[in-house]
Amino acid sequence: MSLWEYANPRKFMETSARVLPWLWGMTVSCLLVGLVWGFFFTPDDYKQGSTVKIIYIHVPAAMMAINAWVMMLVASLIWIVRRHHVSALAAKAAAPVGMTFTLIALATGALWGQPMWGTWWEWDPRLTSFLILFLFYLGYIAFWEALDNPDTAADLTGVLCLVGSVFALLSRYAVNFWNQGLHQGASLSLDKQENVSDVYWFPLLVCIAGFVLLFVALVLARTRTEIRLRRIKALESRERLAE
Repeated sequence: MSLWEYANPRKFMETSARVLPWLWGMTVSCLLVGLVWGFFFTPDDYKQGSTVKIIYIHVPAAMMAINAWVMMLVASLIWIVRRHHVSALAAKAAAPVGMTFTLIALATGALWGQPMWGTWWEWDPRLTSFLILFLFYLGYIAFWEALDNPDTAADLTGVLCLVGSVFALLSRYAVNFWNQGLHQGASLSLDKQENVSDVYWFPLLVCIAGFVLLFVALVLARTRTEIRLRRIKALESRERLAE
């Protein structure tokens, strides 16, 4: 079976309809277990107190904000190279989800930073690149809304995705590129010494799994909606031509 079979809208709709109920079930289970475990069954940090528990929302949201843009970039490149409409619609569907994750990351970062840094906002390299990434999300969505021709919109937003991925990369690695800045390094790393304590690490992994599943479920559901809307517009165009 070829992966490109799922570029067929009918095949995608059939498969996603079967997968979505299971995805929603796993999403709710992971989020419920991870957040309850993290917020109610982990101790306060000896330095940060209960504020550290923002990690269970902030870190997964920040990770998905960046990875959502990467997914949009891959889907847009598939559209540009292969001209598969499902990939373009998937990228369009992912944008509001990624933008919401970015907004959550910015808001929770401010809530976390205020007691730790003494300020709600700092023009730190990572924070600034995250803010710019949020603006790219807004621009991407605005392009889709402003252009009537969906193929032209997919082409232009694909180029925008390519440019915006620079800031997605900076959002992830800004701490490594610049030594200055208030933001700490990665909470999760292949280097065991850089990870948070195990008491926070395990529930955090469950929360991250929940956010990943939530992103996939939302994108599949929104892509299904975009396909239906495209079909409705095609039918309306045929009716106008028939008249």
